[in-house]
Order: sequence, then structure tokens, then C-alpha cells
Amino acid sequence: MKRNVLVFGLISGAILATFMVVTTLMCYKNENFEDNAVLGYGAMILAFSFIFVAIKNYRDRYNSGVISFGQAFKIGLFVTLITSTIYVLIWLIEFYLFIPDFMDKYTAHVMRELRESGAGPAELESKAAEMANFGEMYKNPVLVVLFTYAEVFPIGLVISLLCALILKRNSGGQAQLTGS
Repeated sequence: MKRNVLVFGLISGAILATFMVVTTLMCYKNENFEDNAVLGYGAMILAFSFIFVAIKNYRDRYNSGVISFGQAFKIGLFVTLITSTIYVLIWLIEFYLFIPDFMDKYTAHVMRELRESGAGPAELESKAAEMANFGEMYKNPVLVVLFTYAEVFPIGLVISLLCALILKRNSGGQAQLTGS
């Protein structure tokens, strides 16, 4: 199981890291954070689709076509952890070495969008304080790691649950969507 998880986790992580680097470059070039967020979350779903492949591969090639929900979920969880860790590490490298002004650019973008939407002075002041607070929190590397994991890990967790439900198969060979 270790090799299966490692292979598919690394593939998934490589896909997600590549998309992140590309979308960050696009973001800095176009200063369009919304479109990049959609592309980024789409990339997460694409990358995490390898959870399905990892579980199915293990079930069919290494486990005689049988897998419990628990085993399937464990495979999905480990692939998610590997993928998420790669994502976090690449973001840390990208952020600290190449785009240390990310929070300044993102704050400017948020404030510009708010002004263009017709926000009043009180709303602008409130959002500016919120963004300043977030910027201060982002100066702490531990919080950067936690925020980044929080961005990606829950998606992998949900996909792991869904894939485990879809792919679990008892010793009778029947796929089970509900029940024990």
C-alpha cells in the first residue's frame, strides 16, 4: 500500500504544484485573483482525482478486488496528506523566495474590488482592518502553513470520503454505496 500511496500522492502533488506555480504567475501578471482561484480549485479537484485511481489500483491490483471503506479511506487520506504537503511546501518556497509581497498585492486587489463595487467608507475601513490583521497573521510561518493546509486538505478529505464510499467492495465482490 505504501508504494501505491506514494506514487499517486506524488503524481497528484506534482499536478497541483504545477498548477499553483502557473496560476500564481498568471495572478501576478493579470492581477486577477478570482479567475485564478477558480482555476486553482479546479486543479485541486483534478489532482485529487488520483485518489480514486489510487484506491481502485490498490483494490484491483494488490487486494484481489476487495477493499473496505476504512482501507479505501486510509489510502485516500495518505494521498491527500502527500499532495497537501507538496502544495504547502511549494507555496512556502514560492511565497518566501519569489513573491514576498503577495499579501500587499492581494490586499490592494481586495480593496480595489470593494471600491469598484460601491462600498461605503465604513465597509472599506472595516475590510482594510481585516486585511491588515490577516497580513499580520501571514507574517507568522506557522500560520502560513496552517492557512495553506486549510486551503487544500479539506477538499482532498471530501474526495477521499466519496471515493472510499464508491470503491469499497466486500469479499462478495459487490460494490457497496451504503450499509456496512
